[in-house]
Amino acid sequence: MDSRLCVLCRGGPRRLCGLEYCPALLKAFSLRTLKRVSQELSSSSPPSVYVGWVGYPAVAVAAGLPPETGDTSIYDLPERWLDLPLDDVLRFRLTLIRGGRSLRIHEVRDSFVDQIRELAMSSSPVDVEAVFEKNVRLRAVLDENMPPMGPLAPVRRLRFGSNPRVDSRVERVYNDGDLSARDAILYLYGSSIPVSVITRVLSVGSLGKEGRRKLVPTRWAITAVDSVVSGALVKGLVDKPTINEYRLYTTTRSGNLFVAVLLPSRWMFEWMEAWFPGSTWNAFGNEVVVEGDWELTSERGEYPSIGGCYYASRLAVAEYLSRLGRQAGAVLYREIYPSFNVPVGVWFVRESVRALLRGPYRRYNTLGELLEDLRGLTKVPLETVVSRSKILNLLTRGKRLFG
Repeated sequence: MDSRLCVLCRGGPRRLCGLEYCPALLKAFSLRTLKRVSQELSSSSPPSVYVGWVGYPAVAVAAGLPPETGDTSIYDLPERWLDLPLDDVLRFRLTLIRGGRSLRIHEVRDSFVDQIRELAMSSSPVDVEAVFEKNVRLRAVLDENMPPMGPLAPVRRLRFGSNPRVDSRVERVYNDGDLSARDAILYLYGSSIPVSVITRVLSVGSLGKEGRRKLVPTRWAITAVDSVVSGALVKGLVDKPTINEYRLYTTTRSGNLFVAVLLPSRWMFEWMEAWFPGSTWNAFGNEVVVEGDWELTSERGEYPSIGGCYYASRLAVAEYLSRLGRQAGAVLYREIYPSFNVPVGVWFVRESVRALLRGPYRRYNTLGELLEDLRGLTKVPLETVVSRSKILNLLTRGKRLFG
């Protein structure tokens, strides 16, 4: 990057570097904030918890502790992040210190895990005094599935300034040792508990039958909740009537294009991503990389090659169709441009697709009409998109759609 751009821009709204956030301001803010933290911290946890996966079945178990007190709920509520500038999301996530210890996944009755569980089950921020084993090191974690998080610091002691307030619905499934983790997830979702909260509760071993509970790495818990809930919603669609038209939804957000094509058919689903050179997972490539995965029934037997975004987007589509009381085929396509070059987690896909489907759409009588209207909206040539899509390729095979 030409350093003169930073001098001219100075973190202003012009973003002359082309990125959706300012790396210089983000680094300066994070360093300045974290340098104020020594071996003791007074914090209000949003609440937030973290269970790692490196070293599994021995994992890091931690409380998420921002360097401030008060109403910090925004630090760990992805459902409220979509309309925030990416700078803001990264700033408060990368300064969220993970104060924790290493434990094995079956140590769900450890006294430290009990504390973390109380925190995870709380419905509001909890005042916490933390004493770390040593000064906090300025390191962060960026992950494909999880929201970014700040440094992991071994903690000597956590003390709550007040008793966590637990939602009665969460307390009910925690106390029910005969309820499977799957049924507990679906009960909480059906009770309007946000998926981010369900994930938090699942990760600290609060759900499942007595004797079978265990700590679940956060990145796996996120995908598990998206998968279980979306799978149940899709099964509930199989007897619904289909939509009676072709629909096209499009939106751009933070250096991304999102497209949804709904088809008047029984349930089938596809998620596709086109990563441009310089974007997060194609940082060193010279060509656009298009990948995806799909299903033709409500049952999916193996983990999708495209990763957790598949289930996050499937959840958003299944929720939308459930509200409509209709089933449909769905082809979702995302283009990720060089200005989006930092992993933020699958929440971004889930919330972006939710917002996309709440917005306006165009109606068509034929798939050919829809595809012609889509031409020019994608930077990848339409012919390439159709040829790489299993479902669109299947539906258009043998048909002359492009002049």
